[in-house]
Amino acid sequence: MSTTYELKAEVREQVGKGSAREVRRNGKVPAVIYGDKQPPLAIALSYKDVYYKIHGGGFLTTVATIDVGGQKIRVLPKDYQLDPVRDFPIHVDFLRVSGNTEVNVAVPVHFINEEKSPGLKRGGALNIVRHEVELHCPADAIPESITVDLSGTEIGDSIHISAVKLPAGVKPVIADRDFPIATIAGSAAARSESEAAGEAEA
Repeated sequence: MSTTYELKAEVREQVGKGSAREVRRNGKVPAVIYGDKQPPLAIALSYKDVYYKIHGGGFLTTVATIDVGGQKIRVLPKDYQLDPVRDFPIHVDFLRVSGNTEVNVAVPVHFINEEKSPGLKRGGALNIVRHEVELHCPADAIPESITVDLSGTEIGDSIHISAVKLPAGVKPVIADRDFPIATIAGSAAARSESEAAGEAEA
């Protein structure tokens, strides 16, 4: 799980497009904290803090604390908007979380032991079906990533979610099928080599 961090914020008295524009002119980013059966809270955050957190990676999978005038609120960033031209943050949505909050988050997939895959050694290619998997997990135990071990994989193999060891309390959002995460695809050369080997055995 990523290390938590704290952001300082101030309450926005006005909401709406005009108010949001004024917040941005003052070098801040408008944001909203919602959820946990409480009314939404409109806040303004330091532009620099938000920019570095978003572009630093792991923003949507890390629980943070927002200090709003001394009141500390634990949140999980749920969504953000970037300016389509200049790539800077223009709005963030945060979800309040407590000890028993469960959330759906998209977690990146990492692949290990490519050098231990006979299929890849013979010229096969790793075809990634999902670079991220949406998981349902406790807000306090969001994995930074999930790991797929490619040891022993051959050309034609598919790696499904059932082959991935998930932490306790974490399960895929798609629960009705064992979906593929990656396949080992054969190159033309590798295929003809394996076909030739098959003919020789026959």
